[in-house]
Amino acid sequence: MATILDSLVGSCANKLKEIITEEVILILGIQEELAELQRKTELIHCCISDAEARRMEESAVDNWLGQLREVLYDVDDIIDLARFKGSILLTDHPSSSSRKSIACTGLSISTCFSNVQARHEVAVKIRSLNRKIENISKDRVFLTLKGTVPTGSSSVLRVRKSSHLLEPNIVGKEIIHACRKMVDLVLEHKGRKLYKLAIVGTGGVGKTTLAQKIYNDRKIKGSFNKKAWVCVSKVYSEASLLGELLRIMEVHHDQDESIGELQSKLEIAIKETSFFLVLDDMWQSDAWTNLLRIPLHAAEMGAILITTRNNIVALEIGVDHTYRVDLMSTDVGWELLWKSMNISESIELQTLQDVGIEIVRKCGCLPLAIKVIARVLASKEQTENEWKKILSKNAWFMSNLPNDLRGALYLSYDELPRHLKQCFLYCSVYPEDANIYRDDLTRMWIAKGFIEDHGGQLLEETADEYYYELIHRNLLQPDGLYYDHSSCKMHDLLRQLACYLSREECFVGNPESLVGNTVSKLRRVSVVTDKNMVMLPSMDEVQYKVRTWKTSYEKTLRVDNSFFKRFPYLRVLDLTDSFVPSIPGCIGNLIHLRLLDLDGTNVSCLPESIGNLKNLQILNLERCVALHSLPSAITQLCNLRRLGLNYSPIYQVPKGTGKLEFLNDVEGFPVYGGSSNTKMQDGWNLEELAYLYQLRRLHMIKLERAAYRTTYPLLTDKGFLKFLYLWCTERTDEPYTEKDFSNIEKIFEQLIPPCNLEDLAIVKFFGRQYPFWIDSTLCYPDTGIRTRIRDTATRGYGIF
Repeated sequence: MATILDSLVGSCANKLKEIITEEVILILGIQEELAELQRKTELIHCCISDAEARRMEESAVDNWLGQLREVLYDVDDIIDLARFKGSILLTDHPSSSSRKSIACTGLSISTCFSNVQARHEVAVKIRSLNRKIENISKDRVFLTLKGTVPTGSSSVLRVRKSSHLLEPNIVGKEIIHACRKMVDLVLEHKGRKLYKLAIVGTGGVGKTTLAQKIYNDRKIKGSFNKKAWVCVSKVYSEASLLGELLRIMEVHHDQDESIGELQSKLEIAIKETSFFLVLDDMWQSDAWTNLLRIPLHAAEMGAILITTRNNIVALEIGVDHTYRVDLMSTDVGWELLWKSMNISESIELQTLQDVGIEIVRKCGCLPLAIKVIARVLASKEQTENEWKKILSKNAWFMSNLPNDLRGALYLSYDELPRHLKQCFLYCSVYPEDANIYRDDLTRMWIAKGFIEDHGGQLLEETADEYYYELIHRNLLQPDGLYYDHSSCKMHDLLRQLACYLSREECFVGNPESLVGNTVSKLRRVSVVTDKNMVMLPSMDEVQYKVRTWKTSYEKTLRVDNSFFKRFPYLRVLDLTDSFVPSIPGCIGNLIHLRLLDLDGTNVSCLPESIGNLKNLQILNLERCVALHSLPSAITQLCNLRRLGLNYSPIYQVPKGTGKLEFLNDVEGFPVYGGSSNTKMQDGWNLEELAYLYQLRRLHMIKLERAAYRTTYPLLTDKGFLKFLYLWCTERTDEPYTEKDFSNIEKIFEQLIPPCNLEDLAIVKFFGRQYPFWIDSTLCYPDTGIRTRIRDTATRGYGIF
């Protein structure tokens, strides 16, 4: 169920309709085959809603949808292949595009042969798909389905993004009382070497909520030198757990250090100091007894707070005090329900109390279940009849779901619009308790084609709305440390739901444990391992249909060149922090690739064949310390939306980036003011920005190298620009000259941002006076813009 077929079949039908008249298809002469495929796909689309509604209770329907899903993936693949083959012919023989067929008149024998060969290859595959869909549409299951007219997704509720406007973390009176009691206990025993407390309770009952209130209590904050919060989870890595603790305590460590070395660094970090540590979601005691107990004894005094479902874990650790979080009373649960809906107590609310209390009982009086069902109710009319409809939903009675996932949790998923369903399920690629960063997640959604085009709005804006809507529905839990909630986590029960529904297509763990017939069905693989190499099951490359490969390594994992040949259908490839000796030329064969993330790898160059990746939308090359130049073929990536270069020492870039009309996110844009007559340059001239009208995020570095050529403002016409970061490089070898001062001041005068800007940062500006637009009330009315200026001398931030 990982793929919402209503969305996939609709997407395929729309793509087929669009490409039939494209020049790249005309030159192949396969319009008739594609038109037949479109007709059959649209026929299936009319019945898909009924099939998806029945799949959970009818195994025959579920099996039929599984067969359909495989064929639809192939349809999606053939669309890319047709465009790729046609674009090659179109590039080589542009005059042929005007013909309705690929007759060989006027062409050389070799050219004619290549045209016929390309057409034959694609046409044969399309005919095969037409036969498969024909057979599927003759299945007896299809004949029982009710036809409906496909409709677009309902609009997303636009949730305001600032932390003080989002729904606060609502808790009952019991939690408030328990927090005060446990804070007092911690402070009463503060002088002890190690004082240990435990919060015990079933999943979703509010253990983490209570622990968060204790952790954020101002008395706790003021009583300990160091604080840390780590999630242990059911399956954890010792190296990862120690590494996270050291990161929080701002202690540098290398990724490949041994457990002993990490323990020694932790011991040194807390020696003769005081600390407060939360170990959240502990399933077994060995994380404490075998890993943390000895190094933490080096502290002068400390308090350890654990949360666990199992009282035995607390006993084995030897805690000094245990607090059991019990199920809510129905009255408290009812209060949590209506408060979580963001509605005020009113006379009308009293008429809903009886049915509301019945819903609370259906939720088992679990806070998590109550909160997610509250957001479902909030999306309905506030009438007794509508609430009773929720009570009568089949989700409460499904016997083929695991007990913990039935009822409110599944219902909260089932009531999502289809575009949000697939976004929620995609979160299952993250390991348990992982930090999920908004920008990383939404870029993957875009690469997977989950984001609907609303016309006049960038896909990135719509993707952000999807993200905040999932937070609004309590399906993602925001990290309060980020003012814009740009980081979140998934509650383990909600993650279990996403994993269960995605179980046929998504795998998280070490792929070595998989067998061949299982791998052939997988579409998403998230590698979690503490090894430095993964051995994949031996299979033909045709059998590997993986579309997403994501890394979550505990050590630097080696990726050799053969990897890029084994996964020809990849859409998303995230190799963050992997050991990648080189990127082979065969990467140009990954024609379906939309996202390539090489963040933190040791890549030293990219092949020119990367220009073949016409579908590539996101290219992340941040923290590639060995990468010094970009290939000229970068300018051929006609669908590129993001180019990340932060913290990579790029010294050579190709001229022509300004031709990439969809580019809207550029971080680490190296500026240069020299001649623009050469193909390769030491950086980009500011004039490259002239035609990038979709820019949304722009981070420029080395601005002191820019040349002042015109008084024309460079950014005022960027109607989507929201995030602007302007960095200069501090000079240390010699003092600035009058010419330097004059040039940088003139450059900044050109960089007047548009009035839609939300976030501005200026770093190491060395001019004698800031540009006039910094405090211009004309350019900046009171819109809440976040402005930060870091001065060279003080290295401090000033907020305007």
